[in-house]
Amino acid sequence: MNESNIDWILAIACFLAGIGIGALCYHLLNANVARNQKTRQKLAERELELTQFRDALNDHFSKASDLTDQIQRAGNELRQHLASGAATLCDDSQLKRRLLDTDTGEEDNEDNTLDLPRDYADNRGTLSEDFGLKPQPEDTDAAPATPPRI
Repeated sequence: MNESNIDWILAIACFLAGIGIGALCYHLLNANVARNQKTRQKLAERELELTQFRDALNDHFSKASDLTDQIQRAGNELRQHLASGAATLCDDSQLKRRLLDTDTGEEDNEDNTLDLPRDYADNRGTLSEDFGLKPQPEDTDAAPATPPRI
């Protein structure tokens, strides 16, 4: 064979190999793009679902708030109706006073206040700071080890 024929055959083989390698690279890169596009589409769908869920949740709590307000108003109207009916129809003064007190919102149990929880004990219980420690002799020169609780 001629050298010129070998050059042409080599050029054609390189050209075909280049086309094949280019097609392979395009296919691999295009597959990643398609996968990324599917991922973006799924992300957009999830964001839409999340937005719809948030809107539905906001509507739910808004309606629940409105319904509790309606119940509270109906309860107040019922209490006022009972108080006015008791004022005109009832002879029992204690019942009248109790209905009028609940109408104004006063409660007799003012001593039901709860203390805040503490992480220490007033006496020598299991929550005290020196629980389980051996007593140490007191030095008159040394400062107290722990500051007093306020």
